[in-house]
Parts: sequence; structure tokens; C-alpha cells
Amino acid sequence: MLGYKIKIKVWLCILVACKISSALNNGLALTPPMGWLAWQRFRCTIDCETFPDECVSEQLFMTTADLLVSEGYDKVGYQYVVIDDCWMTHNRTADGKLQADKKRFPHGIKALADYVHSKGLKFGIYESVGTKSCEGYAGIKGYEKIDAQTFAEWGVDYVKLDGCYTDERKMDTNFPQFGKYLNETGRPIIYSCCWPFYQEGKGMQVNYTLVSQSCNLWRNYGDIQESYDSLFDVLDNFAVKQDIWAQYAGPGHWNDPDMLLIGNFALSHEQSQTQMALWAILAAPLFMSNKLSTVQPNFKKILQNTDVIGINQDKLGIQGKRIYKDQGIEIWSKKIEPKEKEYYSYAIAFVNRRTIGTPFPYNITLNNIGLNNPIGYKIKNLFDGTTTKEILKPDSLLKVIVNPSGK
Repeated sequence: MLGYKIKIKVWLCILVACKISSALNNGLALTPPMGWLAWQRFRCTIDCETFPDECVSEQLFMTTADLLVSEGYDKVGYQYVVIDDCWMTHNRTADGKLQADKKRFPHGIKALADYVHSKGLKFGIYESVGTKSCEGYAGIKGYEKIDAQTFAEWGVDYVKLDGCYTDERKMDTNFPQFGKYLNETGRPIIYSCCWPFYQEGKGMQVNYTLVSQSCNLWRNYGDIQESYDSLFDVLDNFAVKQDIWAQYAGPGHWNDPDMLLIGNFALSHEQSQTQMALWAILAAPLFMSNKLSTVQPNFKKILQNTDVIGINQDKLGIQGKRIYKDQGIEIWSKKIEPKEKEYYSYAIAFVNRRTIGTPFPYNITLNNIGLNNPIGYKIKNLFDGTTTKEILKPDSLLKVIVNPSGK
């Protein structure tokens, strides 16, 4: 039996060796969208006089757009700059239109969208399907058609629609209806829904067929928080529901485990690699929520790892799953291109959830993790770039040593 030994932090991509000799009908999000979203890092900070660099304002989003370009994030796929809650006033204009807070957005949303577009990026905005946003600002209920048209006139490319202040039993009607109004504007607008999360939280049976036909992406679970425990709370719930949820993911329609925490306060280097790897395996939307001016080089390198991003953006659009748990080691697997006849290539992540501060050696044969192509496989470690020279067959023993990521 051939054995191959590799030191690995969290991630391993296994590629097939070269051969020897029904979604929302807007044509968007054919791979998981990528960008930057304000909520996790900046929440609803609106005191710009006391906290000028931390508040939700047009300056924050202009600066973020500048940094996405100057720091090279746009070159690897991060396209969208998305406002979250607290951008608007509590009341509408006399003619029923939404309006931005004039003190924090003095030039208005259209001017901000134009600025983002001038950088070669796309612009996103937030609203809630109910009478109020989650933070108590103006919601869209009763104004759905006018809001969709307003967003189109402002040059919005992405809408995140939350689910506060409404009856969860009506979501099967009001979320699809707003998506219909967005399509009727004629402007290409990605539609992100928080619909399933609210119904799942009430113990309701979610109509994921309808969700996937109505939205480009959707939140299945609660907000990710600034901790590694929260990160794995999300992942464990995705694993429990994976056989239900994964079947609805694919080009144009994606399950969304929420934002990337990388570059903020809580995650270590190893933990950041874990999130990036598993979000890639899950074919998750990749939305950073950080202060780009303070992201350290090692975290920037993780966020801009084009090999890992390539797994996330694989055109097959297959959501990966957790396939094995043993001795504190988890193995996650995703089918990817290239595909040879019935045999896929695979991205494989080994994750060490042990708290002992020593890298853990682990051995497994390829066929025990579903890699059965008789022609064999080559292996590339996507976090250090090393590639095997030899071809490993299904009965080959893979020996890994997985760094702990702690708690």
C-alpha cells in the first residue's frame, strides 16, 4: 500500500489525476457572490461624531470601495460593497420613498452607488420585508413595488432582504413577491433572502424549492458572531441539515452560512484558515465583514488565496458536506472540476477540533473518503502550494498531521 505523508493545517485539495493517454431566473450569481458587507464588523454604529471611523456612513463605504481596489481584493473576485441596516431614516418621504440619513449619507444613496461603480465594483443595500428593519428603521411592507423601483433607479446591484417585523407564515408570499418586483425593474439585482432562517427558527417546514426559485442566496441560520464557537455553531447546524440543504444549492442559488470573520478580533490564523476552507467547501457566498485598513498581511493572504477561492467558485456549484468524524478530526468534501467520466475531482478539508496543543497525525485511505477513481489522484495543499509528484490510487494511505485550531 502506497503511503503519502503531508503536514496540513486545515485544508487539503485532492485533484483527479489527468487521464493517462431550477433557480431564480435572473441569470445572476452563477457562482457564489463575493464582496464586503458591513453588519458583522460595524453593526448599527451611528454616532459619527464620537466614532468617525466606526460609524455606518457614506465615508465608510467609499473607503471600503477604495481599499477593495487598492489592496487587490477586487482582482481575486470580491466585487460587492453592501450596506446593512441603519442607513435609512425611520420615516419615508412625502411620496412614500425610502431616504438615507442625511447626516451620515449627505450625498444620498445614488451618489454612493455611482462612486462604488466608478471603482469597477458593484453596490448592495439592505432592507427588511416587514413594517420595520431589524433595528427599527423603515421597512418595505406596503411599499414593495416602489422600493424595488427606487433601488433600481439608485443603481443597486444586490439587495439583502431581512425578515423582521412580519409574520413568518406570510414569507412564502412576500419574499417571492419582492423578488418579482426586482426582476420587473429590468436591472440585474442579486436577491439575498433571510427567509428560511426565520421559519427554521419557528420550527416551520421550509419550502426550499420555492426559496431556491425565488432567491439567489438565503440565510438558513442565525447571525454569525465574533467567536470561533459561533463559527462552529453555524457549521454544525449546516452539517446536521446538509442532506436537506445541499440539494438546493447550485449556480444561481446558494445556502448562506453568513459572513467571513477573518481579519477581525476573534479568529487566530489557524481558525481563519478553517473558516475560509469550509466556506469554500460549502460553496458559500464570500462576504468579508472587517475593517480593511486594519487587516494584517497573514489574514489578507488567507482572504486572497486564489486556490481556495477557486474551490468556492467552482462552476459545478456543488455544495460540499461533512463526511467523517473520528478522534476530534472532521473531514469535509466537495466535488469539483475537472471531472473524468463519472469521476469527480475533490476538495477535501481536514479540521482538527481537538483542544490539545499538538498537531495530530491522522491516516486514512483515499477510498475511505470516497475517492475511487482507479486511475488515481494528485494532491495539492492549497495553503502552502505543495503538490504530490506521484499519483495516489484509491487504496493509497494518506497520512496527515493536522494543526489544532483551539477554542
